[in-house]
Amino acid sequence: MGRGKVQLKRIENKINRQVTFSKRRAGLLKKANEISVLCDADVGVIIFSTKGKLFQYASDSRMERILARYERCSYAESLANPTDQESPGSWSLEYAKLKARIEFLEKNKRHYMGEDIDSLSLKELQNLEHQIDSSMKHIRSRKNQLMLESISELHKKDRALKDENNKLAKKIKEREKEMAEQPNLEQQEKQDTNSSSSYVPSQPLNSFNLGEMYEAAGEDREIEGAPAAQPPPPPNIVMPQWLLPHLTDG
Repeated sequence: MGRGKVQLKRIENKINRQVTFSKRRAGLLKKANEISVLCDADVGVIIFSTKGKLFQYASDSRMERILARYERCSYAESLANPTDQESPGSWSLEYAKLKARIEFLEKNKRHYMGEDIDSLSLKELQNLEHQIDSSMKHIRSRKNQLMLESISELHKKDRALKDENNKLAKKIKEREKEMAEQPNLEQQEKQDTNSSSSYVPSQPLNSFNLGEMYEAAGEDREIEGAPAAQPPPPPNIVMPQWLLPHLTDG
C-alpha cells in the first residue's frame, strides 16, 4: 500500500508536531545540500522553530555572503521596477528584510561576545573561532603599527630636543667666554689710562734753574764786540719731551 496523502494543516498534537518538524527539517536541509552539490548552486536555508530556535544551512558555510547577495539582487530588482516601491507590500517586505538583518547582526554580535553559543554546532563554533582569530590578527597588526609610529615620532622629538639643547649649550659657552673677556679688557683700559695720566719725569725740574739760564743769556747780549762766552756744559739732565719746544723758542 502506498502512503496516503497528508493533509496540510497544523498538527495539534505537540509531540507529533515536534517529531514531524525534526524529520521535515532534516529532509529539507538534506535536499538543500544535495541541490547545492549536484547543481553547484548557492543555497541558504533559515529555519526558526516555534520556540525561536534557529536552524540554518549555507552551501559555502557563510550565510552572510548569501544574504548580501540576496540583498543586492533584491535591490537591483526594486530599482528595475520603481512602481513596486510605492505599494504597501513592498514596504512591508523591506521592513521584514531589515528586521531580519538586524536580528542576524545582533545574534552574531552575541556570538562574538561568547553569548548564546549553546545552540551552535561544532562546525559553526570552528567558523566562529576562525573569524575571531582573524579579527584578533587584524587588531594586533593595527596596534603594532600604531605603536611603531608612536615610537618613531618620539625618536624624532628626542633628536629635535637634543639639537636644541646643543645649540643652547653652545650659546651659553659663548656668552660665558664674552663675560670672562670683558673684565680683562676693562682692566687693561684702566691701566692704560692711569699710566698716561700719572707720567713723572725721570729728573726733577728743580735741578735745572731756567731763570739763571735766561739771565746768563741776557748778560752776554749786553757786551758788544766781546766774544760770546761759551756756556758751561749743561749737566747730564734728561729733559722731558714736552719742554724741548719751549727751550728752542727762547
